Amino acid sequence: MTKPEISIVRGSIERVTYHNAENGFCVLRVAVRNKRDPITIVGNATQVMAGEDIEAVGIWIYDRNHGYQLKADSIKMTVPTSIEGMKKYLASGLIKGIGKHFANILVTAFGDEVFNVLDNAPQKVQGLPGIGTKRMSQIVQAWQEQKVIREIMVFLHGHGIGTARAVRIYKTYGEDTVQKLQQNPYRLALDIWGIGFKIADKLAQSIGIDKNSILRAEAGIRHVLSEYSTQGHCAILPQELIEQTMTMLEISADIVSTAVNNELSNSNVIQDNINDQVYLYIAPLYYAEQGVAGSLQRLQQSAQPLNLTDKQLLDLALQGSTIKFSVSQQQAILMAIKHKVSIITGGPGVGKTTIVKNILKIAKLMGRSITLCAPTGRAAKRLSESSGFSAKTIHRLLEYRPGQGAKYNLDYPLTTDFLVIDETSMVDIVLMNTLLKAVPNHASVLFVGDTDQLSSVGPGNVLGDMINSGAIATTKLSEIFRQAQTSKIITNAHRINKGEMPYYNNKPTDDFFFIALDEPEAVAERMLSIIADKLPQLYKVNSLTDIQVLVPMNKGSLGVKNLNLVLQERLNPNKLVTIASMGINFRQGDKVIQIVNNYDKDVFNGDIGYIHSINLADDLVIIKYDERLIEYDKSELDEIDLAYAISIHKSQGSEYPIVVIPIVTQHYTLLERNLLYTGVTRGKRMVILLGQAKALYMAVNRVSAKARITSLDVRLRPQLK
Repeated sequence: MTKPEISIVRGSIERVTYHNAENGFCVLRVAVRNKRDPITIVGNATQVMAGEDIEAVGIWIYDRNHGYQLKADSIKMTVPTSIEGMKKYLASGLIKGIGKHFANILVTAFGDEVFNVLDNAPQKVQGLPGIGTKRMSQIVQAWQEQKVIREIMVFLHGHGIGTARAVRIYKTYGEDTVQKLQQNPYRLALDIWGIGFKIADKLAQSIGIDKNSILRAEAGIRHVLSEYSTQGHCAILPQELIEQTMTMLEISADIVSTAVNNELSNSNVIQDNINDQVYLYIAPLYYAEQGVAGSLQRLQQSAQPLNLTDKQLLDLALQGSTIKFSVSQQQAILMAIKHKVSIITGGPGVGKTTIVKNILKIAKLMGRSITLCAPTGRAAKRLSESSGFSAKTIHRLLEYRPGQGAKYNLDYPLTTDFLVIDETSMVDIVLMNTLLKAVPNHASVLFVGDTDQLSSVGPGNVLGDMINSGAIATTKLSEIFRQAQTSKIITNAHRINKGEMPYYNNKPTDDFFFIALDEPEAVAERMLSIIADKLPQLYKVNSLTDIQVLVPMNKGSLGVKNLNLVLQERLNPNKLVTIASMGINFRQGDKVIQIVNNYDKDVFNGDIGYIHSINLADDLVIIKYDERLIEYDKSELDEIDLAYAISIHKSQGSEYPIVVIPIVTQHYTLLERNLLYTGVTRGKRMVILLGQAKALYMAVNRVSAKARITSLDVRLRPQLK
């Protein structure tokens, strides 16, 4: 059989027909010199943009549906040489201040000399339509920066890394980018958000770092530990670390063992013996666990005697009130006031809000200064509304500053006598360590949360470990109060938590519904109808602001990614003003979610907003979060995602008027009781489950979540104090 002939094709990308940001697979329409029509190239590229010139190497194939295509083994970006390519390149968003509008003006004025003008005679730009002194200065500065970036991009493109990541790499390393990456490409995975080990390893292999190098093995070890922490673990068994690293890197045990010893010597990895079992920690998590245990013990040891009886304390809570506390509520109030560190836990409808409000009332009457915080903006807002006291996110309370850490710490503590932390189950070990360091010795701390919800997205099991240690005064509230018993949301949440199927009869006056449908396609269709038509008509609600779709998984036809595209098309069909980033076409009016903490903008992972406006001339997007307008450059849009549908994990700490949850067997891997329980408890006015009864049964009855490997409980136990 004749081996297919290898072809080299050079041209300019006319259109990105398809691009999968996760695996790089793309379908491109490319204009090639001496070809009347664009050709189709299919291959893999980390990032592609219309207007970029490319060099593709591959073989020609015939597809019965799409005709001839070049199946590319490699796609490399090059600097454009055609006028049309230059125009699209300038309009790509790479050069701040030149959107589509000004790219057209510049190319119209200077033709194929436009790059030469920007390089050698930038003063000629001033005076063109819409370009005054300020805009000219902005364009020239951005162009000069881009020249350096362009050289870096050519280097990175040649090694399989695309434009968006190249810009981020340049912003981190500056003009020394190439030199630093040639010395150690694995630093990318440590230094730059959104660039993981696999991309760094691909670059390393491309520039010639040996597969069996110790540098690669050390980076692989850090990656395995990091991946393990994304599953919530703080530590790993040594043999498991070695085996996982060997499998991932396809290298010998001897090389990995040597690398582990190096990492231990360099203190990047810490070995500790817990309950006669040796574990390995990535250093920050080890010190975070030690730090949380130390802070809690420090606070407990500085307790002051309380000169009030139990009756006097309860009388303070009852001043001006007709409330009658149950025995468990009285215990919770007394416990929180009498102990320096305490915990109140329990599900919805058990009176946590009422108890906290009265504890704060007593603290205030006793002359204590009060501080309230929660992990997310929405949780802080809810806490503020329910308590009557101002509440902040933990990051804002600590005045966390990028590159510098928190303003408040052990040497410069918060000014407070009584700190309340709500939604504690969401707080990971690193953030809790940072927060507790900032609590002064004399202050009391009250943790409030629900241990039956999903654990924190980050590593650790802070609330569960504190309770399990037996070292911290804890009250678990379980009695559902009369006013809450009328809500099927609350009663069904407790049924689910006990492994019982939820009760529903789908009456119009109910607040909990289950709509049984067999096929995923029918689920999607009915869900669209309910959100876009039925609920707004029957209950006079806003489909965008009052309804939140919560989904167990990201992938699949009923996953977050696909549902966002479907819901966007139905709820925000206006395509007149759009801007593309990472495979998403954002539209004016879109509901979006911040997916990474951005301390400069003061927006955090999980914050939901709406695209207020899009400035195509400057490639800027303005997003409204509550009453704040935040500006994003196009290069920063990888920090946001569509939020018509979000994962149940992302919903933690938030409440929504109406929650809609599709539940089907294709979600099997994540159908678990605590996930469903968390989703249901997010609904304030109404919860609608729709999907397969079998899937609902699976979720209610499945408790298979692996216990996280953490040691905070052991470190806190009284015998170790």
